Amino acid sequence: MEGEQDVDGQALRHPGRLHGDLAAGRARSRGDLARVLARRQTPERPWGRAEPDLWYEARLVSAPPTQNTFFHRLLIANRGEVAARVARTCLRLGVTPVFAVSEADRDAAYCADHERVVIGPGRSAQSYLDPERLVQAAKQSGCTALHPGWGFLAESPRFAALAQAHGVTFLGPPAAAMLLMGKKTPAKRAMGRAGLTLIPGSEGILADVDDAKRVAAEVGYPVLLKAESGGGGRGMRIARDADSIEQAYREASGEALAAFGDDRLYLEKLVERGRHVEIQLLADKYGNVVHLGLRDCTVQRNHQKLVEESPAPLLADDERARTLEAAIEATRAIGYVGAGTMELLQDRDGTLRFMEMNTRLQVEHTVSEMRARAHGEPIDLVEQQIRVGAGQRLAFTQDDITLEGHAIECRINAEDPSADFRPAPGRIERLALPTGEGVRVDTHVAEGYVVPPFYDSLLCKVITHGKDRAEAVDRMIAALEALVIEGVPTTASMHLSILRSEAFRSSAYDTGGIPGWPPSPSGGTEDQKENG
Repeated sequence: MEGEQDVDGQALRHPGRLHGDLAAGRARSRGDLARVLARRQTPERPWGRAEPDLWYEARLVSAPPTQNTFFHRLLIANRGEVAARVARTCLRLGVTPVFAVSEADRDAAYCADHERVVIGPGRSAQSYLDPERLVQAAKQSGCTALHPGWGFLAESPRFAALAQAHGVTFLGPPAAAMLLMGKKTPAKRAMGRAGLTLIPGSEGILADVDDAKRVAAEVGYPVLLKAESGGGGRGMRIARDADSIEQAYREASGEALAAFGDDRLYLEKLVERGRHVEIQLLADKYGNVVHLGLRDCTVQRNHQKLVEESPAPLLADDERARTLEAAIEATRAIGYVGAGTMELLQDRDGTLRFMEMNTRLQVEHTVSEMRARAHGEPIDLVEQQIRVGAGQRLAFTQDDITLEGHAIECRINAEDPSADFRPAPGRIERLALPTGEGVRVDTHVAEGYVVPPFYDSLLCKVITHGKDRAEAVDRMIAALEALVIEGVPTTASMHLSILRSEAFRSSAYDTGGIPGWPPSPSGGTEDQKENG
């Protein structure tokens, strides 16, 4: 390939070996993980089986030769827009990014002219979801830290423990904190002790369907059955009355077992017509915790977020202040380190109730970045993850942070809205990205990029900022009108329909539906049709 040169004129192949009981994957249960966390690797401890060789390729361009006080080489254990986002910060800080890529991504534009390790075939289970291969890639390429991004293994305590056991800094929270927050009922108890308001429901895991019936009768129907180890909307079922709870229980537990290997469930009162609100948190290793405000992520389809914004509208100041204070105390209490997000449900009375904590940076962190300043300078959350992971203290307190204006993000996917949002892999023939004041685009694609069929279909994130919500919305509409992506269908038309709707403009919507979608046959949006 033109402009490419392997180290010493040839690609390097090194047999990577991982510690036996970790490589064999026996650190899966909670007890085993606790033992792994306590175990120290010593020179006397025998090495285990060799992993398959990984193909390491060095390109011509590395990070600029600036001095930093943290890591010099960092493995990006993710792909696509995530990898491109992390790499930009690495290069700015003088950290050399090394891309872990599958065979499907090895020639992607976002890793051109950079070092990369080909970790396996296109299918995620053999590449981006294989913790042993990723840790081997970090060791083989001389990286002392890895960034998990978001998605894939970003919230895997086993992955974090495996990296730490092999001397690779995992740029995320400690495995123990991830383990606690990954189990929903212990997480709820911990958050309740810290002062966060909870959704009424079971005190812990349901013993059986009869236990579910008992709790449902106490809190009142409708109820939501949820997987203890769940996420992404899987392992969840609604029971609206006593006649439907047995079937809902069977379906939820079966789906949870298939998706997470854990069929245990808990129960919550179903809060209908609410709003989805998040808190962006950041903590160092010394007990310092700050927040970067709240986000509203109510506009969703099948539990997948479509539009995110900050600050969250329609929230009383006293409820906002109370919840932010409790969230900071809870984050400190569990020994959390790094960037994290608390997800809350705002009920019809305006009360924010804790749902779960995501122990990673989120896709929508960008809207928080667009508003947040410390000492007058923008806050880069990826930079803060790197600095905190290297043992640095946060360089600012809550009093140093200002949150300015309003920001909105739209996720543009390669999906066909006219065909029930069917994923649409293919080649991008033409691409023109919007620019202008208050406009940011995070993407990994370029003209000629082939969207692979193995992964999520995100093409780009368009983010706008304005002095207020109205200006941010206007800038987003103009940005999406200027966006050109030809070769694959996208969701941009749906986003425009949402943004132009009166329901979205006036914040008159909730989790019960998507404002402005689907469009009415007459060309107006559904809410416009209903309102005459």
